[in-house]
Amino acid sequence: MKKILAAGGVVVNEKNEMLFIYRHSKWDLPKGHVEKGESFEDCALREVKEETGINNLYINRLIGTTEHEYFDSYVGTEVIKETRWFEMRTDKDESLHPQAEEGIEWIRWIPKEDVFLFLKNSYKNIIEIVKKSGLVDQEK
Repeated sequence: MKKILAAGGVVVNEKNEMLFIYRHSKWDLPKGHVEKGESFEDCALREVKEETGINNLYINRLIGTTEHEYFDSYVGTEVIKETRWFEMRTDKDESLHPQAEEGIEWIRWIPKEDVFLFLKNSYKNIIEIVKKSGLVDQEK
């Protein structure tokens, strides 16, 4: 099976809120495919910026890697997507701009105490990486 490499961000702002995007009827984190010659870190920064409009971002650390299988309509076959996730911070209050051509309908800053309410309508890998990040208290 073809492997797709991707990178994304678990983004926290100066108010200690976590960023989520809403696409395909689920709450998700911004991420995307690594371009030829691009590092995972550069990809993660680029994809978060493209999908959300946030310019002032910096990476704190690598949180971990997830994998999932899906049908990729661009290549016309089942693929395995390996995504490296980075903790990112922004210390500026910027306007959010959902990337409509990527199917992103909304972007929200979620208070950390509400994150697991939103994750009830998310993907297993997203829940896993948020828990692994240690950035929010575990679900009660």
